[in-house]
Amino acid sequence: MTKMRIAWAALVVGMMAGTARAQNPQPGDFTIANFRFADGETLPALRLHYMTLGEPKRDASGHVNNAVLILHGTGGSGRQFLAPQFRDVLLRTGGLLDPAKYYIILPDDIGHGGSSKPSDGLRGQFPHFGYHAMVSAEYRLVTVCLHLDHLRLIVGTSMGCMHSWMWGERSPDFMDALMPLACLPEPIAGRNRIWRKMLMDSITNDPEWNQGNYQEQPRGLTGAIYMLILAGSAPIQMQKEAPTPDAADALLARQVEQRRKSTDANDLLYAVASSRDYDPSKDLEKIKAPVMYINSADDFINPPELGIAPRDIRRVKHGRFVLIPASDATHGHGTHTYAAIWQQYLAELLQESAH
Repeated sequence: MTKMRIAWAALVVGMMAGTARAQNPQPGDFTIANFRFADGETLPALRLHYMTLGEPKRDASGHVNNAVLILHGTGGSGRQFLAPQFRDVLLRTGGLLDPAKYYIILPDDIGHGGSSKPSDGLRGQFPHFGYHAMVSAEYRLVTVCLHLDHLRLIVGTSMGCMHSWMWGERSPDFMDALMPLACLPEPIAGRNRIWRKMLMDSITNDPEWNQGNYQEQPRGLTGAIYMLILAGSAPIQMQKEAPTPDAADALLARQVEQRRKSTDANDLLYAVASSRDYDPSKDLEKIKAPVMYINSADDFINPPELGIAPRDIRRVKHGRFVLIPASDATHGHGTHTYAAIWQQYLAELLQESAH
């Protein structure tokens, strides 16, 4: 009896240790030599930082069948998905994307997080990258570095949402399912382009920017941050947090101070400018995987009044579009990382795309 209790205790300890390993992010860096950008510029060594949770599992033919790629937005990184509103909902024991079941891949895109970016030293001499280069680098990370030839799921938020459309068109047999969150499958135009242009001009029109060769962050960065705050704002949440003029002024001052401490003008400029080559609208019919496409009604960047999302999803063979109504629970454009709001649709997608 004692031996049985000891064996049982050892089994429980082993299971707990395995769960802890699965939940613990594992960082990595992948270097691509002589990476060539779309305009012909090259970088001798492009570093891509990433994290993984869980372990790859293989089917009877030896292919990994549980890999999930999660793509971040402009100015973000893979680390943003470790925030409670995402991780504690999905990437937890028993969650829809439990790392004990799935192999979760969280890359930092070119120009973001721990990956190669202008602020590393090249500043204004860093190669100008677009979404095509970023998606190509993501693909090489998945295939060359992590040795995967298939993905169970791609989840993309904001910029990552746009990248997920590109993945679906460029490699239609590579994934079982796609979940784009908070974007439009059209070139960035109208107000969306205008606020981005205003942000970029705020930096480049400032003499202190000096073609990217500044010693201290230029004052124009503050104007760029103003645009970021407005574009990412959630009207209901902001009204609750700042219900008086004084509270609103204080909220703005805090956010500007915090963002100036953590934002580099060149990094932001390059990241926002990278959307210039984005246009998946021509090839939506090429997407084969089931698509669960979600926007929120209080998204300043992708307003539902345009009618683009419900129109374009009709061109996707296995596509469905969901518009989440504005409420006390939504967070404007940032609703994409508050997983409790939309996880029911992820559950439906996983069931629909299961083999």
